Amino acid sequence: MRTFQASDAVALYDLLELVFDDGMNGPFDQWWPRLEADSEFDPELCFLVFDNEGRLAGAALSWTSGFLKDLAVRPDSRGKGIAEALLWHVFAIFAARGASHIDLKTNLVDNSAAVRLYLRLGMTEVDWGG
Repeated sequence: MRTFQASDAVALYDLLELVFDDGMNGPFDQWWPRLEADSEFDPELCFLVFDNEGRLAGAALSWTSGFLKDLAVRPDSRGKGIAEALLWHVFAIFAARGASHIDLKTNLVDNSAAVRLYLRLGMTEVDWGG
């Protein structure tokens, strides 16, 4: 696992597009400048896992406020503990920064495997007023 470097931007974008497939990011040339300019973005809070072929297998992108913005694992890399390892790493980093908790938002219906993982790792569901 390593932290993000600017040269990883395309691979991160491609992973997010593959996993979330919702078009919310827009084209790369709009997404990257928007992400890089966001006051909550800190490359030190974006953690990457690469597979044996050098492909980005998983990523956890967190905001400085303690919000896990994106947790994504390539479909062909799932079931190997990547998401769990990324989460434990995020928990440790924010604990070292003095955070008492981290937040994330997920789809409870279409993301049942992720919800099970979150609950197994001790996360709790809260009502989010948005």
